[in-house]
Parts: sequence; structure tokens; C-alpha cells
Amino acid sequence: MGEFDNKAEDLKGRAKEATGAATDNEELKAEGKADQARASAKDKVEQVKDKVEEKIDKWTK
Repeated sequence: MGEFDNKAEDLKGRAKEATGAATDNEELKAEGKADQARASAKDKVEQVKDKVEEKIDKWTK
């Protein structure tokens, strides 16, 4: 997954959470929050991966 996919998953989660709040559907709200958390975690992992790749590139040049 790339940055775009993570943003899309975050937006999907925000939409679910808002819909759940508007319809008083706690399950949908929770799903939305979970989607947002998953997207955030994936984003953090990708950031770390990019930093590691940068360090490796510096060492190998």
C-alpha cells in the first residue's frame, strides 16, 4: 500500500465514523475508527521503512 491508499483508507474510515454518528450506529462508528487507526499505523510503518531505506542508501554509496 502506498501513501494514496492509506489516505483513501483514512477517508473511508472518517466517512464510516461520521455516518455511524449521524445514524447512531455504534458498530459503524467503531469500524470507522478502526479503519483510521489501521491507515495511521500503515503510514507510520511506511515512514520508518523510507527512513531505513535512506540510511541504507547512504551507507552503500
